[in-house]
Amino acid sequence: MQFAIGDTDFLLDGSPFRVLSGALHYFRVHPGQWADRIRKARQMGLNTIETYVAWNAHAPAPGTFRLDGGLDLGRFLDLVAAEGMYAIVRPGPYICAEWDNGGLPAWLFAESGVRRNDPAFLEAVGGYLAELAPVLVPRQVTEGGPVILVQAENEYGAYGADKDYLRAIVKLLRGSGITVPLTTVDQPVGSMLADGSLPDLH
Repeated sequence: MQFAIGDTDFLLDGSPFRVLSGALHYFRVHPGQWADRIRKARQMGLNTIETYVAWNAHAPAPGTFRLDGGLDLGRFLDLVAAEGMYAIVRPGPYICAEWDNGGLPAWLFAESGVRRNDPAFLEAVGGYLAELAPVLVPRQVTEGGPVILVQAENEYGAYGADKDYLRAIVKLLRGSGITVPLTTVDQPVGSMLADGSLPDLH
């Protein structure tokens, strides 16, 4: 199956597809309630679940990466698929989301300048995405999974305007095996939309 962004529509296997999405952040919901909440979203008429990925929840210390219990993103996405729904995944690395440090691990601040074209930061992001790749890559819609879109960064235009940084994030996402369309999200206020987007991304 293929998902694409056409001139006027989202396209699922070449046919117009209306994305009706609601946010459900797996790391904020008890895993025993995931299936119920996803089912209720479908019963509301939604066809897609959107979730952030909180890097600092998965990696509380350098060299650790948790994907168990309430952080089992793979199981969460499998439950989305089991309900016949699609998924939009927003791994950041910065997510905001009214979450501590916008999802950036606290240990990262001692090692690099965050959210910029800093080699140490980008190396850490690459490691983070490499940990997520075994979860996300086989669950893309092209592989029979639910993931149709992945977001690069989050509301970056409210923070900076470094296009080289945004292009580096895109390169890391693509290098990790993400092939579905990428998107940016920014507020249409002042220069934020222009500063936080790239011309080749939706």
